[in-house]
Amino acid sequence: MGPTLYAALVPLDHPDYYFHWHFIEISAANAIVIGLMLVTFVAALLLPFPGRRRRKQNQ
Repeated sequence: MGPTLYAALVPLDHPDYYFHWHFIEISAANAIVIGLMLVTFVAALLLPFPGRRRRKQNQ
């Protein structure tokens, strides 16, 4: 159970998949990371801060 057991959870001996839009070329892995970052950003804007209701009740 050494570190080589978990070295690669997916096979890394094949080329990555790329999306092509006119002059934009991005790998699938990077597109997924950017999408998750956008979802997190939108969630941070829309979800209320924890403790906001308690502060309103104490006022």
